[in-house]
Amino acid sequence: MNIAENLQNIKNTLPEHVHLVAVSKTKPIADLLEAYNAGQRIFGENKIQEMTEKWEQMPKDIQWHMIGHVQTNKVKYMAPYVSLIHGVDSLKLLVEINRQAKKWRRVIPCLLQVYIATEESKFGLAHDELLQLIHSEEFKALENIKIIGLMGMASFTEDADLIRKEFQSLKDIFDYLQPYQLPNCHFQQLSMGMSGDYKIAIECGSTIVRIGSSIFGGR
Repeated sequence: MNIAENLQNIKNTLPEHVHLVAVSKTKPIADLLEAYNAGQRIFGENKIQEMTEKWEQMPKDIQWHMIGHVQTNKVKYMAPYVSLIHGVDSLKLLVEINRQAKKWRRVIPCLLQVYIATEESKFGLAHDELLQLIHSEEFKALENIKIIGLMGMASFTEDADLIRKEFQSLKDIFDYLQPYQLPNCHFQQLSMGMSGDYKIAIECGSTIVRIGSSIFGGR
């Protein structure tokens, strides 16, 4: 299992404008260092505690992306260092991220997670909830967050047509929102696609792919 080779093989398939998040959840520091030494600088974790432990031990030029579902009471642990929070799905969570960012005199970039899958288990905002959120006065008052785009997860299925349809629906929402600029809102990034479906996601306009098992192997 050669992490450096796997990384290079994936990077060879990515257009220049697409950012690769190496999903390192549950992986030991040694594996992350192997990826780091091969040039990888963006890592994604889905548990704040694990990400914070790794942040403490790893080189400081790494960008840490929180890609999992975020519990409000854990935001304070990642506020000093997190580079991007992918899965933001409520005003309540944004208010807490804003509060913690303020303490550290930071503006924390976030992506709003949109629900596009056919599965109940996935998180995210419905289209109308998303519009309601960004048009609300409470949202406009948040000065220590910046929404830089959207994130979505397709259904876990072999059906490529369904996956494409779901990703396309997110791209349509993204295109609709792109002209909409507020001081704390600037839609530039679209995070969609994982090991199994990232090529379809890129075809549909993804600018950030989150890849774990194809780099580090299965759990």
